[in-house]
Amino acid sequence: MNVAQTTRFRKAAKKLNRNQKQDLDRAVRAIVNDPAIGEMKTGDLSGVSVYKFKMNKQLVLLAYQFHEQAVTLLALGSHENFYRDLKKSW
Repeated sequence: MNVAQTTRFRKAAKKLNRNQKQDLDRAVRAIVNDPAIGEMKTGDLSGVSVYKFKMNKQLVLLAYQFHEQAVTLLALGSHENFYRDLKKSW
């Protein structure tokens, strides 16, 4: 399966420390193994799925799209303003 990253996701992931990146890697592996694991969004964000997971005991959201054999990682962040910012870039 092919995994691609947007610039927004890459910048957010670059700021993480080592143990946070390990949590992120586990979340990405979970998405690759089962792309339907995230919650499918409707309305303005139709076609986008959001997977929620814990990173250092804090809830983190990971937005992605799945097309045939490719997963595109769109955004990563806490819940605060996550959907608003995602709509702007979407």
